[in-house]
Amino acid sequence: MNKLLSFLMLPLTENIAYAHCDIPCGIYDPYVLQRAAHTILRMTQLLIDLKNENAKKMAHDIARITHVKEEHVGLLEEELETLRNDYFKEEHFVAYPNLNELFTKILKDASKARQEINLEAASEVLSKAQEIAEIFYKTKNVEAVRVKSVYPTGGEIVLHK
Repeated sequence: MNKLLSFLMLPLTENIAYAHCDIPCGIYDPYVLQRAAHTILRMTQLLIDLKNENAKKMAHDIARITHVKEEHVGLLEEELETLRNDYFKEEHFVAYPNLNELFTKILKDASKARQEINLEAASEVLSKAQEIAEIFYKTKNVEAVRVKSVYPTGGEIVLHK
């Protein structure tokens, strides 16, 4: 009887699917990727600059900053997955032979930035995100431009004309 009831309830079970949209909708943009990279860099800077004046406050700040850094590494990985698997096609990887290596390296650097308080790795994540953004805009036949960001990290963000 339990097997029959389980079988009858099967169509009612909830399965959650996560995707950008998989229609495909054609709406892709490297902006979120770059913002996540800037956030990873900024959280790393904040962790480095923490002052040990109050142990309780410092522990709290470390937890909060690390949580935000973790969230943005996850967001960066999600954006990379969408761009790599949904937007970029075989012809893009042929036209830009370093593209696949960029994806591999940014993921390794993001992992290092997640595991450590490593300013160099966090900076490399941003640099590679910008390179991917430039290639993205080239595939859209628009001119990529680097503009000064308004973020506390300084640096640039890649947009298009």
